[in-house]
Amino acid sequence: MTQIIKEQILAVRDTGETNMFDVNAVQYIANREGYYELVVYLMDNRKEYCNFIMTGTAPGLENDDSEM
Repeated sequence: MTQIIKEQILAVRDTGETNMFDVNAVQYIANREGYYELVVYLMDNRKEYCNFIMTGTAPGLENDDSEM
């Protein structure tokens, strides 16, 4: 996961429009908002994404809990 993906996830979360475990809705919102990196990431990395939502950690990401 890159820092850009993390920022896009947090931006979708901040809309308050969906439960973040509803990956299809997250993809829809991300696509609508132009977060195409997140849309592609979610297609291949759902398990890593769900782990990030639950723990705030992800491989390749410097974990900074100040955003969570």
